[in-house]
Amino acid sequence: MSKSFKNLIRDMPAKRQEQIRQKAETLKDQMFLSELRKALELTQGQLAETMHINQAAVSKFENQSDLYISTLRKILISMGAELKIIAQFPHANVEITQFNDISDAL
Repeated sequence: MSKSFKNLIRDMPAKRQEQIRQKAETLKDQMFLSELRKALELTQGQLAETMHINQAAVSKFENQSDLYISTLRKILISMGAELKIIAQFPHANVEITQFNDISDAL
C-alpha cells in the first residue's frame, strides 16, 4: 500500500521537513519560461498571438538558454510581467537600469 506524500513528510524528522520546505520555497521562486507560461495558464499559441509571432518561435525561445534582454522583456511583458535586472552582492542588491529604455520601443 502506498503512502501519500503528505504522510511521508509528516513522518520525517523536523529538520528534514524544514529542509524540504526551504527547497520548495526556493524552487517556487525559480522557473523556466515554459513553466512560468504554464503556471499562468497560457498556451504557446496564446502567447504567440499576444506577441504577434508564430507558435514555433515561442517553442524556440522557451528552449534557449541564452536570450537577448529585449526578447526576454517582450516575453515577460506579454505574460503581464515587468523585467528587472538585479545584481546581487553579499551586502546589497543593485537594480541595473541601463536597459530600462528598451521597453519604450516595445
